[in-house]
Amino acid sequence: MTPNSRRVAVAGPAGRIDCTVDEAAEPGAGIAIVAHPHPLFGGHRDNKVVQTLGRTLHALGYTVWLPDFRGVRESEGVHDDGQGEVDDLAAVLDQAQNTCAEQGKLTEQPIVLAGFSFGSMVVTRLATRLAAAHRPAYRLILVGTATSKWTVDPVPVDTLVIHGENDEVVPLSTVFDWARPQELPVVVIPGADHFFHRKLTLIKRLVRQAWGQPEPGL
Repeated sequence: MTPNSRRVAVAGPAGRIDCTVDEAAEPGAGIAIVAHPHPLFGGHRDNKVVQTLGRTLHALGYTVWLPDFRGVRESEGVHDDGQGEVDDLAAVLDQAQNTCAEQGKLTEQPIVLAGFSFGSMVVTRLATRLAAAHRPAYRLILVGTATSKWTVDPVPVDTLVIHGENDEVVPLSTVFDWARPQELPVVVIPGADHFFHRKLTLIKRLVRQAWGQPEPGL
């Protein structure tokens, strides 16, 4: 992510979870975790959408954790179709909060959960778990939400949902079918495919605007 990024090994339920961490400058805005696309189709934390989300959230003041899910590169374990991966993200969040405590920071910092494609589904399931434990996330960001592939949990009304008009992997109509009962707005990027080729600056702009931080000069 940045020259100051560091590698962290988190003890997960299926073994080591390999992460990169980019610490926020003091005082930080909170903790952000970004989840990557499907591991069986080449998904990992260096995906360009994941990196765009991570860099944008770091610029907004968050300490950003980017894990590789179980079975991806240096992370141990075997792909679990989104079940065990929720446990992986929960373990990363626990480690992030423990690290805050070790650094003398507040452990109950605002939590942002962001995910792309497969990662979006995993993020919604972790958000549901946190809400049930009375530890709700501060905000969710879902990009290329995988509504045609998995059951994606309902989300809070302030969730930022970004989708490509021409998504060939997850049809836009299925995202509307998921969002409609929740009366949840969906931000559609005209001409964008599932991987947002040549549209990454728009994702960055939308996230910053959702935080009330437009790009300089806009």
